[in-house]
Amino acid sequence: MRHYILKAITIVSITVSVEAQSQIGNLTIDKNKKIDTLLELKSEANLDDISSNKYKIQIYSGSRNGAETCQSNYKLEFTKWKSTLEYETPNYKIWIGNFRKRLEAERALLEIKDTFENAFIFKPKKKKS
Repeated sequence: MRHYILKAITIVSITVSVEAQSQIGNLTIDKNKKIDTLLELKSEANLDDISSNKYKIQIYSGSRNGAETCQSNYKLEFTKWKSTLEYETPNYKIWIGNFRKRLEAERALLEIKDTFENAFIFKPKKKKS
């Protein structure tokens, strides 16, 4: 009987000592704030490259006045993606973003469609030089 009590005490003391030596760790990641700025500048630089195979979202096609109004409304509602006013005979169009992957464009479209119901994703035609 004494033998069982010693075993029990040994097991309890080992368990307590193992738990006492356990460590709780906290991980802190310090990200340089300039990284976000750099990514934003890179994204804006890529916006001018319409000839690439990137996706855009169109939220309007029609008259110039309608396009300007639509673009103003868009800018009040959204700041994540840049909008551009484009002219393709005979309509003015408002295009949003410059998404590298269709999945990125689809995620943006889900947010944009709540306000602009007729929005859709497309790939712009390459401009002729």
